[in-house]
Amino acid sequence: MTRAATLGTLATVVGFLAFVEFTSGVLQGYYTPMLTDIARHLGIHDADVNWLEGAQLMLSALVVPAFAKLGDMVGHKRMLLISTALTAAAALVLPFTDSFGIFLTAWALMGFYVVWLPLEIALIWSRSRRMEGRAVITARAAGFLVAALETGAIVGALVGGALIDSLPLTAVLLVPAVLIVICFFVILFGVKESPEPTGGVFDTVGLVLISFALIAFTGGLSFLRLNGIADPLSWGLVALGILLVWPFAAWELRHEDPLIDVRMFRSPALGPVFLTAGLFGVSVLGAQAPLSTFARTDPETYGYGLGTSGFATSLIIGIYLIAMIVGALLYPLIARLTAPRLTLMGASTLVGIGFLLFLPFHETYVQVIVNMVIVGLGSGALVAALPAAAASAAPATQTGVATGLTNSVKTVGGAIASCVFGIALLQGATGSVSEGTAGSLSGYFTVWIVCGVTALVAAVALAFVPKTAFTDRAVAEAGVEPVVR
Repeated sequence: MTRAATLGTLATVVGFLAFVEFTSGVLQGYYTPMLTDIARHLGIHDADVNWLEGAQLMLSALVVPAFAKLGDMVGHKRMLLISTALTAAAALVLPFTDSFGIFLTAWALMGFYVVWLPLEIALIWSRSRRMEGRAVITARAAGFLVAALETGAIVGALVGGALIDSLPLTAVLLVPAVLIVICFFVILFGVKESPEPTGGVFDTVGLVLISFALIAFTGGLSFLRLNGIADPLSWGLVALGILLVWPFAAWELRHEDPLIDVRMFRSPALGPVFLTAGLFGVSVLGAQAPLSTFARTDPETYGYGLGTSGFATSLIIGIYLIAMIVGALLYPLIARLTAPRLTLMGASTLVGIGFLLFLPFHETYVQVIVNMVIVGLGSGALVAALPAAAASAAPATQTGVATGLTNSVKTVGGAIASCVFGIALLQGATGSVSEGTAGSLSGYFTVWIVCGVTALVAAVALAFVPKTAFTDRAVAEAGVEPVVR
């Protein structure tokens, strides 16, 4: 095949995968405007809606390592199809139940969609293995996929908000389910399998060990939010989760084909990427709800906040997502003009600056939007760059695992931040839940400081990455010479 034909074939695959990511974005934005309606439908308190997010985050942390490894072993397309089928089955349950237990279980199982982006990046990296400029091609594809994802999130939020005002909840909940079913057939007929899967025997013991560790750790964090910071049982579960990492790591180091090659965390290129992903999860997953509630808080009543309506708040979120799209699309261009390492450092710095600007500038609508645009530009670049960087720096047989780990570590970072921020916002808060109190101003300052500092720490960590990391030169030096077919 000529280079043009090869690129054309890959572009077609990326186009179909973009629809998958658009669907992923819809899932992330669609349900937000109707969470109160869902709570009324299930007969639960608004605060109990947090269980939906917590359960899905916990499942996400569990399934990504397993599906990423299986993608490397048996094919990334195959695991994409399985995860999409499971997500569709769960989504089809939601419209037809008013039982909180069943709804919670199905909602958690919908979390299988979190494996889509890591598997897609690994698939693109695998299919471009013999192409010149492999790292640049993967970075561009990642930026395009993230742009599709954020576009889907914007469309999902707008459509979900419009439909919930005009249709019964059952009909509204059917829409994303149908979209996921379509997504399954798009993958089935439009995407070709990644070549040369590694095969091998799945590390079941490793999966069990890391599952126990993650369940204990994230479960402990969830109980801390519910029972308060003084609860000894919650802290005991958190400590148990951390301790269980040791037998998992010991097992993986002895295993011939481990679920996760823990040596990757010692890699001078991959280690800082995983650290950055975890620190990035603090802001991209942990800070969005506090930012939304800050905007809704009435300044005349509490002395802080913007007092925005639901629509005005959605505009802030929409502008933030548009900035993420721009950041994702600009990443490959800037990385090519400078270097991927420097671009990652710049993106992390933008996130840090954007959040720290909230400390002096948070009193007007325009100030908040400017801060969120800065954060969004850096966040979009990081969402696209981290899995692409992990794929380019990982061993040839571990690309799916490496890209998946960026997602898993990011999820853990978000879970920790969600717990810390929830506790911080309760300290000194006045009023009741029914009055719409979001939290204390000191708690919001804590959120902004933690998000800003962790992003800047990530930028410093990336400074220690080898200068040629995540580039085609680094790929060639690793013994994977790109050739033009």
